[in-house]
Amino acid sequence: MDTRGDADATPFLSIFAAFSYGIASMSMVFINKAVLMQYVHSMTLLVLQQLATTLFIHFGRVTGYTKARGVNLETAKKLLLVSLFYNANVAFALASLKGVNIPMYIAIKRLTPLTVLIAGFFRGKGTPTTQVTLSVLLIAAGCLIAAIGDFSFDLYGYSMAFTSVFFQTMYLVLVERSGAEDGLSSVEIMFYNSFLSLPVLLFLIIATGEFPNSLSLLIAKSNSLSFFVLVVLSLIMGIVLNFTMFLCTIVNSALTTTIVGVLKGVGSTTLGFVLLGGVQVHALNVTGLMINTAGGVWYSYAKYQQKKGKQLKAMADLEAHKR
Repeated sequence: MDTRGDADATPFLSIFAAFSYGIASMSMVFINKAVLMQYVHSMTLLVLQQLATTLFIHFGRVTGYTKARGVNLETAKKLLLVSLFYNANVAFALASLKGVNIPMYIAIKRLTPLTVLIAGFFRGKGTPTTQVTLSVLLIAAGCLIAAIGDFSFDLYGYSMAFTSVFFQTMYLVLVERSGAEDGLSSVEIMFYNSFLSLPVLLFLIIATGEFPNSLSLLIAKSNSLSFFVLVVLSLIMGIVLNFTMFLCTIVNSALTTTIVGVLKGVGSTTLGFVLLGGVQVHALNVTGLMINTAGGVWYSYAKYQQKKGKQLKAMADLEAHKR
């Protein structure tokens, strides 16, 4: 269950990490949406997900199932920002799902590559290629067109989704750096993330007055078997999503995690039109979503070609050096 963040990850592990994250991420959107359609207290739901993750990993360490190390104060300090940014990302994403339909939610979240590239530019990673730039602009244009044609437009939901994109970018960059620099496993980063977030999240739900009414409502609604199953699935998938997201970022990169997120959005967008309702079909909205999706696929292809080109150049340089 422990995977160290090193440069020697096998091709199988890299593919497994990316595929697992894509499936978990797509499933989690629909499960959370289904829960929030019946239970509006998204912050309390996040607290339960993080508590379940913390207890699960602690139990695994105590029983010897995982070799994750115990809490280290210095490591906790280094990962504090990771935890804050990640939970801000999830909190705003959950809040947005209460007012935004799934296809538009996915379209807005596809803007993450744009913000990741901007962050990379300011970190000195250089100027992106023409294809990457054009594909990102196509994603943004599609999102704008789709928003204009969204008859169920919800300002609060949109603002929450855009804020989530910002925090997701910061979180991805920080996770990549912390995993590479500290040699932590994905399980250890996941534990610190959940453990460090709990005091802040508990303070927020108490300060905002969400708790204890949210807990009383949760207990009352749990009398419904279907709702209870959804909540349990949400807690389990929260653990799975956290693990696969950290694993994908560590054994691949923040960019790979972003690309997987874009590609799984194709399936999520399609299913979002027929599952859970809330979508008023309009030609402009559908056109924008198609442009947004095409931009996401183009972006993924452009990044693949860019990476392949760098590998071929590195091999050519190595051959030239041997001669």
